[in-house]
Amino acid sequence: MNYSAHLPADWNARIRDLPGAHVLQSAEWGAFKQRSTGWTPQAVTLDGAHGAYRGAALLLTRQIGPLRVGYIPRGPLLDYADVEARAALLDGLERLARRYRLIWLKIDPDLPIGYGVPGTPDARPDVNGAAFVAELERRGWQLSESQVQYRNTLVLDLALGEDALLKNMSQSTRYKVRYGPKHGVTVRAGTRDDLPLLYNLYVETGARDGFLTRPFSYYEDEWGALMRAGIAHALIAEYEGQALAHVVLFKFGRTCWYFYGASSSEHRNLMPTYLLQWEAIRWAKAQGCTRYDFWGAPDVFDESDPMWGVFRWKEGFGGVVTRTPGAYDYVQSAALYALYTRAVPAALNLLKRLRGRASRSPQTDQAGQASRDPYTEETP
Repeated sequence: MNYSAHLPADWNARIRDLPGAHVLQSAEWGAFKQRSTGWTPQAVTLDGAHGAYRGAALLLTRQIGPLRVGYIPRGPLLDYADVEARAALLDGLERLARRYRLIWLKIDPDLPIGYGVPGTPDARPDVNGAAFVAELERRGWQLSESQVQYRNTLVLDLALGEDALLKNMSQSTRYKVRYGPKHGVTVRAGTRDDLPLLYNLYVETGARDGFLTRPFSYYEDEWGALMRAGIAHALIAEYEGQALAHVVLFKFGRTCWYFYGASSSEHRNLMPTYLLQWEAIRWAKAQGCTRYDFWGAPDVFDESDPMWGVFRWKEGFGGVVTRTPGAYDYVQSAALYALYTRAVPAALNLLKRLRGRASRSPQTDQAGQASRDPYTEETP
């Protein structure tokens, strides 16, 4: 295994075709997290034949006083059926964690461990995912108390034609997709000039549905930088020239993610978010993507989960529930780990309450996507 304090210039090109290639492993995402929250992006690679990577990981590290933590968002990337490569990469990551005395090293690969809602006839396991989790636990990695990304999601197979995609939707969703255009709703591509509009709609959605939003500068940097790189793409639904809703999509490799979404409280009877989602799916397909990831589903598949309402909305578009292992931590000091994972979040939550900034549950209506913001001040 190789380690570099800097990402190579051709990082994206070299990881784009690896199994599980994810936008959160891209060079642009690493650079954004360095600018916005002080994480340092570094490269971990496992060499393969003819100079290609057999495995790779964008490792983010952050200094906390004399201590250091590490996180590999939605990685590492490799063929998890390759037992030898899997073991070699984990060996290397563990050595790296010990060498730099990390309090913890967190991974959360975009690796299926199963499909379908547990307990239903459609539920089935994924052999490679189950084997990897078993290997992690044999090695002493532990399921993290701090889950950064969504563990579950819905994925739409874009290999299907548009007629088949429409047919696989629920009857209600298909009707609502067709409703907007018949009543004057249109969809256009957004540009960097639309960033203030996107932000204002996002803040309005957050205030209405109870999730935390950041200052404009944060999204201007994130969305703007990824738009410049050709990774982010915005779509805006309008009625008589008024913006009613938007989505911000991220595209990397053969996958498109529905990462952010927002909607106005006006003209909700026109159901613009349904048409908007359909146009997002069509755009992803036209870009050559084979997967459309709705980015988020409940941890618990019943009405007690705060994601239940938005999950039912997403479910109508015909995606398959895909379950992943979640985040696992490699821990060297149980005492330091307990201090960081319990005492630090408690102190930050106290500060938030004192500032009057306590956040509520994610929104659960059909308006859009309350993204679990990767690495807020409460999470790595």
